This record gives sequence, structure tokens and C-alpha cells, in this order.
Amino acid sequence: MDETPFDASDDDAFHDECGVFGIFQRQDAARFVVLGLHALQHRGQEAAGIVSHDGAQFHVERHAGLIGDSFTRQSVLESLPGHAAIGHTRYATSGGGGLRNVQPFFAELSSGGFAVAHNGNITNALTVQRELQRRGSIFSSTSDTETILHLVATSGARHLADKLIDALSRLEGSFSLVGLSPKTMVGVRDPLGIRPLVLGDLEGSPILASETCALDIIGADFVRDIEPGEMVIVSESGIESLFPFQKRKSRFCIFEYVYFARPDSHVEGRNVYEIRKRIGAELARESGEPADVVVPVPDSGVPAALGYAQEAGIPFELGIIRNHYVGRTFIQPGDAIRHMGVKLKHNANRRMIEGKRVVLVDDSIVRGTTSQKIVRMVRDAGAKEVHMRIASPPTTSSCFYGVDTPETSKLLAAKMSIEEMRDFIQVDSLAFISIDGLYRATDEASGRNPHAPQYCDACFTGDYPTSLTDLDAADNVRPLSVLGGNV
Repeated sequence: MDETPFDASDDDAFHDECGVFGIFQRQDAARFVVLGLHALQHRGQEAAGIVSHDGAQFHVERHAGLIGDSFTRQSVLESLPGHAAIGHTRYATSGGGGLRNVQPFFAELSSGGFAVAHNGNITNALTVQRELQRRGSIFSSTSDTETILHLVATSGARHLADKLIDALSRLEGSFSLVGLSPKTMVGVRDPLGIRPLVLGDLEGSPILASETCALDIIGADFVRDIEPGEMVIVSESGIESLFPFQKRKSRFCIFEYVYFARPDSHVEGRNVYEIRKRIGAELARESGEPADVVVPVPDSGVPAALGYAQEAGIPFELGIIRNHYVGRTFIQPGDAIRHMGVKLKHNANRRMIEGKRVVLVDDSIVRGTTSQKIVRMVRDAGAKEVHMRIASPPTTSSCFYGVDTPETSKLLAAKMSIEEMRDFIQVDSLAFISIDGLYRATDEASGRNPHAPQYCDACFTGDYPTSLTDLDAADNVRPLSVLGGNV
């Protein structure tokens, strides 16, 4: 599901959502946040921000680009003093770019300063925003996270925790967030638990992070997952846990296991790498194909391809090599070079492919243009047959919970049958894992419960677990994807 091999403008991929990280009661807290965000870089590569508190005042830094582009500079680190800090790395949706949308957001409220960073997407943010604007609120961004700040600011509750509970109770959609006030760090997860959030500890310093890999990088201990609908309040007195929202059945995003989470993370008590291998094994059982070699589409297809190869008893080979040093801003080739088929990102390992029946394993198909080019490249390297196996069901619906997906009309599976997709991609056969097979790979032995799904799988089934107020509103003149800050 990587971008096209030579044309970065052809954006044929789901974009990672966001990563959040916070640490409390730790000298040089911002430096630890930089490391945590570096481990979460896969969740967002467009921009990052950090807010710290030094016991007297807040300090804010926001920059475009990768964490290492700005936040490793000594001058930036020195501008973020303090024993508490939170950070955010993001990918911007179309219309949601610019530094004004970079989180964390910070405001001086009547109760004191408050910063918030959010992973997810609020599906009634525009509706609430219009109501606030009618009452005089002024917004400086197009991010739904700013709506949270305004609701906190206008809440009639007395204490900050109660203000935040009051604010979040008015919202629908997904949110895993960290907040920072002069005396507390707060972590909250929406009642459905769509996005991940974990609690860690570094020698007595509490940590909140999107994934466990962000704990590993600094040698912190994993304590537990924040539960769906839970609020944790970290202060000098310790950690307080509240469940202020109406209890609902968890609907964690199943695509975190397929693609978004880092393979070395433990998510909801499960190792992501092991699940991806099981997905591949299930895929082989469902749609095995006689072949000479199993080749992953790097890097996201590797664990599933390993599982497929082991289950099918077919050799696994790195038949496609990825160049990891091609960034989003690489120079765009002119037409003469483009027509030569320059491969900036992927290249076929001809010796592993030539004259062989190849099974290509990838995590998903979005528009299909990248798959076309990968298949063409493998055929040009001399493959005798090319069969494609996909480690997720056909993606037929857009996500509104923190993933930047194309409009439904641009999703290949939304407008073509599998046979039509096979012909479009030009493979000898094409198969996707079934929705029940995907569930079985995540330890749901009986598969998906159609009456009470165990996960959020709306991108595959169209079964959205919350209302989509902004999308459904007749007067919504801006697409939901413009909400911006939280994918």
C-alpha cells in the first residue's frame, strides 16, 4: 500500500492517522517526547508539535516535516523546558495543512492554560463548531481538535476534568487524546475505543502514548491499555481513573492490526506482528495458489507474506526491494524520464522472480494504481505468473474516524467486482481475505458477529459504529475530510 514507485503525486495509499505522546514529572520532558514521537512517526509524517510546562508557564513549538527535521535541533529543545510535555505527529487531510492545524492546540482558559493533542476524528465537529460560532467563538484552524478546546472553554463546569468530560460528552466519533494543564496530564479514550492509547511508566514518570513502541524507545515499562471510555488524570498525587461516559461495547479499529500500528507494538493485548502473520496464514488457507515464490509488497506486506508462505509451504523471498530514502518532496521527474519507468521507491529483485510463479502479498488496495505498477514491474522482471493476495477485505467505504481515505467513489473496490479489479491490475488471480478470516486472525474464532461486530470495520463493511452528523447534514458545504488535524 505504499505510494507509486516513481510519482509521488499519485497518492494511492491510506495515510496514517496521528500519534500522541505525553510524559509527566520528568526532567527535560520534551526530549523524551521527541523520542516518543520519533517512534510514532509512522502514524504521521507531515508535521509535529510539542507543548511543555516548566512549573510557571507553557512553551509551544510546531514545525512541518518529520520529527528529525526540526525537533532534534538544540535551539528547539532548549525552547521547551519543563518537567511535563505532550506532543503530536500528524498527517494532514486535503485542505487541512498548514501550521495553524498542527497540534497540540493550546489556549489560556479562565481556569489556566490547557493544551490538547488528539488522534481520531470528530464526526459532528462542524455542527458543534457552527453552534459555537453563533455564540461568538472564533476558530483559527480547520481542525476538529480546536472544537474540543472551545467546548472546554465554554463549559459551565468548575474543574478542568469536569469541563473536559462535559466537552467530550457532546462529541461523536473517535478520540484518543492527551491534555496538559499546569498541574495535570490527562488521557482520554472514546467510549468505543476506536483508536489506541496506552499508559506507561519510566522510573516513576507516567507516560501516555498511542502505541507501546513509543515506550520501548526510551526504555519505559508498559503498564496497561487505557480502556474505552476511560479518563486518566495524572498529577503529583498519582493517577486517578474515571469512567465518565456511558458504557458501550468496544469497536477498536481492526485496520490498526492490518496496517497502521507498528509491527513491534502490542495493541489491545495482542502483538501486531503475530496477528499480521496469522492474517497471511488465513489468507493462504482461504485462497492458496500453486506458486514458486511468495513476495511481499514492502514494507507493509512483509509479515502477512511470511505467514502466507509458511502456511502454504512456498519459499518466501524479497522479490521487491524498497528504497527507504525517497521522501515525499523528491523532485518530480519530467515526462522524458517518467516514460522511462524510473523506479524511485521499488525495484524488482529479478533473480528471485524470473521464470517463476509469483504470489504478491500486500495489505490493501486503494485506487489500484500502485498495484498496477508493481505488477507491471514484476512481469517485466520475467515472472511467469503473478497472483495477488490482499491481507484485508476489499475496501469499499471511506473512513471517518481518523484515517485519510479517498472518497468512496475513488476506491477501486467500491466500483469494481473482484474480477474487474483483477483485470484492471493485470494479475492472473486476485483474492482478498474474508471479513470472517480477518476476525479469526485476531483471535475471534467464530469470525465477525454481524449483529454486534467486535471491531470497527466500516471501511470494509460500511457498518459505521457512530452517527456521521456532519456528513449527513444537508447544509454541510465542506467535506468531512477537510476537518484536518487528526489523521
